[in-house]
Amino acid sequence: MEKRPASFWWLTAFFCLFVLFLYGPTVTIGILSFQGEGGGLTFPMQGTSLHWFRELFQQQAVGDIWGAFRRSFVLGLMVMVTTVVVSVMAGLAFRKRFAGSGVLFYLTIASLVIPSILVSLGVGLIFGQTGLTVHWATSGFGAQLTWTLPFGLLIMFAVFNRFDRSYEEAARDQGATPWQTIRYVVLPIIAPSLIGVGLFGFTLSYDEFARTLLTAGSYNTLPLEIFGMTTNVTTPVIYALGTLTTVFSLIVIGVFLLTVWGMARRRARLGSDAGKGI
Repeated sequence: MEKRPASFWWLTAFFCLFVLFLYGPTVTIGILSFQGEGGGLTFPMQGTSLHWFRELFQQQAVGDIWGAFRRSFVLGLMVMVTTVVVSVMAGLAFRKRFAGSGVLFYLTIASLVIPSILVSLGVGLIFGQTGLTVHWATSGFGAQLTWTLPFGLLIMFAVFNRFDRSYEEAARDQGATPWQTIRYVVLPIIAPSLIGVGLFGFTLSYDEFARTLLTAGSYNTLPLEIFGMTTNVTTPVIYALGTLTTVFSLIVIGVFLLTVWGMARRRARLGSDAGKGI
């Protein structure tokens, strides 16, 4: 067996340190959330138990954890659906050059480099000055779209740049209308990418803090609720909440990945059946 050079071990050690830096805080919070009833916010741990997870389901002295979770979940779904629909429509539109397309593209992408807190402040001011209610489902929804739509658009650009137009031409040769071509040819082919855009939209919205800070109105989303708890809660219940929200995020990602895997298997099975039919 060939001996590995010293650079391999240095790079391996660097990668391990990177992974530790990336996931170490999350693992630490997960460990501290299993402390006993007398546990505090730091090491050493005072026993182990599920006490603080049970406390999450009790009435808290401050805040509305589960109300904030429901709001974040609903807002994430709203942002996800809107991001997917608008990104697909924009991706289809940008397949053909039109007047002002370049300016429109750069204006859309520019929101990624504007500080998030300024976007939140600007959206909140617009709603306030026009007499509209500052609310997580309106102004908060709009502020978060400035974060998710550019990502969705960039993904769609990459997808359609690699898209084989011969599939559409074949559908038109068979008499399909433009809508039928999109529905039965284009959308099934790009479906895994749409799931990726949806995952981006949901997770970015679910975890967003800065763009929601000044646009959520009187009701907190979950990131705002957790931030508020850091100044009021002095028990590991906040760690238990962080652990559960992390697990929930991983479950969402897993569901999306399983969906993509199932679609790939179904497509392979249909292709195999079609080949046997020939």
